[in-house]
Amino acid sequence: MREDPVTEPEAMLRVRPMTATDVDTVCALAAESAQAPHWPREVYCKALEAETPQRLALVVEWRGEVAGFAVVCLIPPEAELESIAVGARFRRMGAGRALLESIKANLKQQKVMALWLEVRSSNQAALALYQSEGFRQTGVRNRYYADPIEDAVLMALALPEKTQIFD
Repeated sequence: MREDPVTEPEAMLRVRPMTATDVDTVCALAAESAQAPHWPREVYCKALEAETPQRLALVVEWRGEVAGFAVVCLIPPEAELESIAVGARFRRMGAGRALLESIKANLKQQKVMALWLEVRSSNQAALALYQSEGFRQTGVRNRYYADPIEDAVLMALALPEKTQIFD
């Protein structure tokens, strides 16, 4: 049984690079989330390989258990958040925010100027998180997603925040 997230310190969260031993857990977390892309196992394995385009693959642990993950494609001076998901029992504990903070820190070190993403228009929790982290809506892709068909909201974050990438 999960402890009350209000009384649990966020210090219990630890973000680290994804490894091959994490892939099965990552696939299971993605499968349990209707919002996450359901990539085949091989795609996550490929994200761990050092090739072009380079990828940043991270997991967040809570008390040593993988609670969520993120995969970012690096195309300097820009990057795209390709996938991010947190397991249902770990939500509302700061795991998604911890992943985003780690992504931003990694991208700044690599001189990336902008992070782009797309999110289902119905995913209000993700939209609120992204907005609270400084992302701005830049457009909409109509009927982009299937099962169910819905729009994708396009968002971007300037890194560092003083960079001008918006109109």
